[in-house]
Amino acid sequence: MAEIDDLQTYAVNILQDVIARADAAEDGAMRAEAFAELMFEHLADAGEIDDGISCPFEGRGLRCSGYFLSEDNDRLDLFLVVPRLDGTAATVPKADIDTGFKRLGAYLDKALGGLHREREEALRGYDMTRAIWEARSDLSHVRLFVITDGLATIDQIDSYMIGSIEVSSHLWDLRRLHRAVSSGSSREPIHVDFPKLGAPVRCIVASPPGGGYRCLMAVLPGNLLVEMYRQHGPRLLERNVRSFLQLKGKVNQGIRKTIIEEPQMFLAFNNGLSVTATGLKLLDHGDGTADLLEADDFQIVNGGQTTGSIFRAWRKDKVDASRLQVPVKITEILSDGDVEEIAPRISQSANNQNKVNMADFSSNHPFHRIMQELSRSIWAPPSRGMQRQSRWFYERARGQYHDALAENRTDAERRKWELIHPRSQLITKTDLAKFEQTWSQLPHIVSRHGQKNYLDFMFTLDKRGAFQPDERYFERCVARAILFKQTEKIVSRQKFGGYRAQIVTYLLAWLSYHTAKRVDFDAIWSAQDLSEPLAAFIEILSVHAHTHVTTPPGGQDIGEWCKKEACWEGFRAKIIEIPAAVETGLLSRDRAHSGGSASVLEEHVSEAESEQVTRIAEVPAQTWYDIAAWAKDTQSLQPWQRSISFSLGKQASNGKPPSRKQAVQGDRILAEARALGFRG
Repeated sequence: MAEIDDLQTYAVNILQDVIARADAAEDGAMRAEAFAELMFEHLADAGEIDDGISCPFEGRGLRCSGYFLSEDNDRLDLFLVVPRLDGTAATVPKADIDTGFKRLGAYLDKALGGLHREREEALRGYDMTRAIWEARSDLSHVRLFVITDGLATIDQIDSYMIGSIEVSSHLWDLRRLHRAVSSGSSREPIHVDFPKLGAPVRCIVASPPGGGYRCLMAVLPGNLLVEMYRQHGPRLLERNVRSFLQLKGKVNQGIRKTIIEEPQMFLAFNNGLSVTATGLKLLDHGDGTADLLEADDFQIVNGGQTTGSIFRAWRKDKVDASRLQVPVKITEILSDGDVEEIAPRISQSANNQNKVNMADFSSNHPFHRIMQELSRSIWAPPSRGMQRQSRWFYERARGQYHDALAENRTDAERRKWELIHPRSQLITKTDLAKFEQTWSQLPHIVSRHGQKNYLDFMFTLDKRGAFQPDERYFERCVARAILFKQTEKIVSRQKFGGYRAQIVTYLLAWLSYHTAKRVDFDAIWSAQDLSEPLAAFIEILSVHAHTHVTTPPGGQDIGEWCKKEACWEGFRAKIIEIPAAVETGLLSRDRAHSGGSASVLEEHVSEAESEQVTRIAEVPAQTWYDIAAWAKDTQSLQPWQRSISFSLGKQASNGKPPSRKQAVQGDRILAEARALGFRG
């Protein structure tokens, strides 16, 4: 298919995705805002940004669609969308792009100068504008993004300075977006030309037979690393979960101290970087060494702290980075190696400064793979008044929905496929994290936006241990998606004028807490909808949630207030009467306790785990007491194991089953005790 045909298809997909989002939000969100949110997700998946917060602002000669500010206020991203939304791959006038950058730059200039003083605090743009002003002394780099679903003709826009702040401009048009999405990894690979950066890098080369890779050991001058980061930013660290670590931990402060006070000792004190790359061009010297000339898909998979700390010290502390020598191991993934498999294992194994878990590299995580498989096989019941069944499509990697749609060759086949897999029933992995974390009563975490909330969810999943979702879990997970999506519609109808995301997560977290998670998700799954009493109560809750989140104490920024646990604690304590009609539809406490509405992965029990809980529950209380006494007399088990054994005995005496975690430990204690000679 010619490129123009691919772009045409992609333009139609964007249009349909935006329509689905805007329709789901009913009158509460314009299509331009839905387009902005979709583009932020695309850019985050492409590794270009950490996240984006939709926050439309318009004034005389000023426009902005959203922003994102790094935690240490060092980097600011500002966005302006120029949506065409006509489903065609047509050229967007150059004047529209020029005007977009001009108005976005003008907004930045005014915001840095205190524009928020001229705005009413209740208006959405106030928080964004005030946040930019408060960060003005910390900012070192601002990126202006103009995003359009048209084809642009501008190739390059020069950077400029506002005082000590570098301002760079980035245009993302239909072609560039499509290339990022269709590249397979949803990002633009980074190409590094070392001679252009200064000079080739001398390396020691090793190629273990059958490994699917070769390794280069080198020492990079700090100024070369600074220039690479200046050009590519956090995209250098895309496979590294610690892309946006700030200078808060002891390790980071130690790195900074060495950089500033003892740069000559940096090589001795620092563990260095681990890098993956492909397509290395070398000048081989024939003695086991070579000059590294070029590298493709250059990614720092370990050493994000080091890279960020050196760059910040160069930018903020005016350190001479050329005095730093940084040890580097570069692993080239060869044609018979799997970069998506090898890269996370390198990062996990190499990182001794901060623990990195496999869950961080998550699109290939078994949890997501199984959820994807379940979504392709489970039919949802017909919704009210309908006869046709459908499926909820789980997208573990960006673009899977459109790829599956494109496999249908004719218009008739595509229409049939979309009837079975409607866009409104698409769930991404970041969506799932939002639904689950909300029901787990973590609205302050959800309010930190997609990527940060998702990462927190994955850490929870990793701590949960070997968890395999089953059909029962999938159906209830979809029911929580229905609850969340329907709540979004209800809140949109209230026309609060902003903060819908925060209102939704806070009111549903309150519902979870005050019903003891007894909402009947099986009933929601069966109906594919909410009951009328529950929907009516959600409307009442939305008013309370709106009042709470939009009136922070001390005139705080609303967005930042919602991210604080104190905000959740305050709303959680609010007493709101639950209508009798809603109470009637809740599960009994026994059913809820057995997993009838659990969402937190620590609480959900699979069939195998249920059998384990049953097996441990059948162990007599006296056996656990005997193990605890035997272990104390013989010093055979750890003190905490003796304590768990005694607790299990006490629970058995009271007729209470163990929790999943207790059952796991109980199984291990039994096995270990018997292996060490216990005969009870």
